[in-house]
Amino acid sequence: MLIIDCEKCTACGVCETSCAFGAISVPEDCAVVNESCTLCGACVDNCPEGALHIHTIDKHPQTDISDYSGIMVFAEYRHGKIAPVSYELLGIGRKLADKRCVQLIVILPGGKVTEYTDSLIAAGADTVLLAEHPFLEQFREDVYANILETVIRQYKPEVVLAGATAIGRSVIPYVATAVDAGLTADCTRLEIREEDGTLLQTRPAFGGNIMATIECPQTRPQMATVRPNVMAPAQPDPSRSGEVVHLPLTEELLQSQVEVVETVSSADDQVNIQEAEILVAGGRGLESAKGFTLLRELAVELGGSVAASRAAVDSGWIPYAHQVGQTGKTVSPKLYIACGISGAVQHAVGMQSAEIVVAINRDKNAPVFDIATYGVVGDLFEVIPELIKRLQEVKNDAGE
Repeated sequence: MLIIDCEKCTACGVCETSCAFGAISVPEDCAVVNESCTLCGACVDNCPEGALHIHTIDKHPQTDISDYSGIMVFAEYRHGKIAPVSYELLGIGRKLADKRCVQLIVILPGGKVTEYTDSLIAAGADTVLLAEHPFLEQFREDVYANILETVIRQYKPEVVLAGATAIGRSVIPYVATAVDAGLTADCTRLEIREEDGTLLQTRPAFGGNIMATIECPQTRPQMATVRPNVMAPAQPDPSRSGEVVHLPLTEELLQSQVEVVETVSSADDQVNIQEAEILVAGGRGLESAKGFTLLRELAVELGGSVAASRAAVDSGWIPYAHQVGQTGKTVSPKLYIACGISGAVQHAVGMQSAEIVVAINRDKNAPVFDIATYGVVGDLFEVIPELIKRLQEVKNDAGE
């Protein structure tokens, strides 16, 4: 954790300006750190008074890491189906398992999930561990963590993968702490060394300016959460066979300190820009929330959805569910139209997998044009209405 010595801190603000994640502020006479801190160390290096330091906990190397074998994937069940990222994890998990000549195991907790075993096996799993119980229909972080911890201690996989989703980001750090394992969050690439099983976990760092590859050579399992839409799911093979194991769930495992009073789904919760094939995204250049009315019109004509940059979300123009980027969602649509978005690396890392990128911006030097397939230099409030008009004309000519 980041430790701030308020006796040394002079509230000069250098740490605040040097933080790429907005994790430090200086409200009064001493700096304050929030949960956005990634422990990158930039503030420590730049503090002129030496008032900041990173406290680390010494980990003793495990002497029995050779006992660990296999790749394990935590599959998410939500809204009546398996989350798409689970199949993406099976795709990369299968490659890692084949390289190490080990089994690919899937753990699936849920209320009623037996029917999904065939699809998981077809997607590459050798063994499906079912944690099935009515109490698991609702996600409770502590219960899911207890089950995963128990399974990891029993099966001893050398690698554990989960999606960098709201659920994955919540429960996996809990489990990693419980089993004293290393964890790399928000990975965009995974490889494994065949000779020793070291997982090479690559993720954006320093605000997306570099890609860092992280290793955990001394502890097992090696745990990673993976961004949705960055790994390709394996082609399903219905002819594959595998083992299905129903896990015994004791009362102790199902003990929870969480009481779910009610589950309410808002309209924003139903927005899933990660599954959209066409996205029309807006940024600071929209100038106000009214600008998104124009984007919605274009999205309707194209049969797509609306997305946004962090600047637009932070301004309160559109909910967070629409945010694309390092602190938002990773998308890979067939068509991505960036309207009034500068194209900073923090945003680009979330949409660079799009097949076609169209950029509309008044600034011809905007970084977004460097990653765009097609670029339009102009006022979006003039360009988009003309684009909508032309699309309607084409539809009318086609008799739609």
